[in-house]
Amino acid sequence: MKCDIILAGVGGQGILSIAATIGLAAVEKNLFLKQSEVHGMSQRGGDVQSHLRLSDREIHSDLIPEGSADLIISVEPMEALRYLPWLSPEGWIVTSSLPYVNIPDYPGLEDIMTELNKAGNTIVLDADAIAKDLGSSRSGNMVILGAASSFIALPFESLENAVRQLFKRKGEYIVELNLKALRAGRDAAGRP
Repeated sequence: MKCDIILAGVGGQGILSIAATIGLAAVEKNLFLKQSEVHGMSQRGGDVQSHLRLSDREIHSDLIPEGSADLIISVEPMEALRYLPWLSPEGWIVTSSLPYVNIPDYPGLEDIMTELNKAGNTIVLDADAIAKDLGSSRSGNMVILGAASSFIALPFESLENAVRQLFKRKGEYIVELNLKALRAGRDAAGRP
């Protein structure tokens, strides 16, 4: 078993929380894990991306070769497009539809979606709207993780346990909000 994931977004959108959740779930299942992170000008809305590799065997490199990622999880559509060269032909893209327009020549959303849809296996959802409907505008990242969960080689229950562990210091209310967001994302993606 192996699962290579590119996590992409803009600083402050919760990419590192997604990585931590998947990492905790992988540790629970005794999997090998390697991760590399690149933090752009995150406090100024710069790009943030992470390579996350899971396997039941030892992993020798933390970087995913171009054309071999099983999954791109993105909380910003242009960032999903930026890392498209890493996606394998059978891979999946799960991204939020809401752009974070942080540059003057940000491409049109319709153009971005056209390119993403050319890749084939693409799930696009308005994670922020789903999170707001649940009462937590800050949990869009967990909605995206939930939508991507069926493509990650981990049981959903392990991801739920990881959310509990990651957010427990913030209190039960925050834990429950994030669990609701995770489950709502899975439901919104329409995947088992």
